[in-house]
Amino acid sequence: MIISASRRSDIPAFFSEWFLRRIREGYALVRNPMNPRQISRVLLTPDVTDCIVFWTKNPIPLIPRLKELADYQYYFQFTLTPYGRDIEKNIPDKRERIVPAFRELAERIGPERVIWRYDPIIVTKRYTVERHLEAFEEIAGLLKGCTEKCVFSFVDEYRKNSKALQDLGAEELGESVMRDMAVKLRDIAGACGMKTATCSEKIDLDALGIDHNACIDKELVERICGGKIPDLKKYRKDQGQRQECKCMSSKDIGAANTCSNGCLYCYATDSAERVKRSMAAYDPASPILCDSVAEGEVITDAPDMKKWIQTDGQLSMFDLTDEG
Repeated sequence: MIISASRRSDIPAFFSEWFLRRIREGYALVRNPMNPRQISRVLLTPDVTDCIVFWTKNPIPLIPRLKELADYQYYFQFTLTPYGRDIEKNIPDKRERIVPAFRELAERIGPERVIWRYDPIIVTKRYTVERHLEAFEEIAGLLKGCTEKCVFSFVDEYRKNSKALQDLGAEELGESVMRDMAVKLRDIAGACGMKTATCSEKIDLDALGIDHNACIDKELVERICGGKIPDLKKYRKDQGQRQECKCMSSKDIGAANTCSNGCLYCYATDSAERVKRSMAAYDPASPILCDSVAEGEVITDAPDMKKWIQTDGQLSMFDLTDEG
């Protein structure tokens, strides 16, 4: 079982204490974002958790406490872009704090376990294609030796970020512009020892040597864990994600409208006011993030909570039964 922590919020930045309490207590409660009356108990114990995938723009609060995860395997999806506070309102100073944090994290856990995300790419009059390429080259140079892969994507417009993107004057890029930009990003990253891949992009760049990425990555999980995940269909593709997404199945323990990074392009945030209300409800001791369970609400165990990694290369009888 893979734990995602979290596509919906920046748990390392804002909720490290909550997360580590959940680790100590061995479970978290998660409200279904599509059906809020449905609450699941997700086990977090080492006997059923193969790997934890962290998503963050600021891991600084968690880095000193990584020793508390000694019984777990994990890696980080670490977003680092050139945007200022006009787009990413509450990120600490990137040159002074975030880049050093990236480097420290890579030194502690290894560059293969820190994935650099340069996404989403938003082109405006201020953040032109040329400026992106210059910034990307600068950041890649600063991160050389600290990561093996850079994942990038071009911004997608959703209901929740549509107005913000329009206010920014975000340009709609043609396929030729995206291809040209992708090639240049690939070459810059390659010069710094990094492979490139895209995240949930409809455009096919395989012929350019740029893969469709799996952020919840079967191959990386196997590499980190030192075993194999059975090649069963339900483990390969997360059905809850977009068609272009290549992620394998995971259980996300976060909650929408709980991230205070203030990124205008965010699709997991309705409004700053919603985030403010959620943060006011934050209790590190609660089993559910920025929330509580009301009297009479029913909690059920999440399905398929078991180890997937096979260290002997053999499928168990139970795996064969599940597939049948």
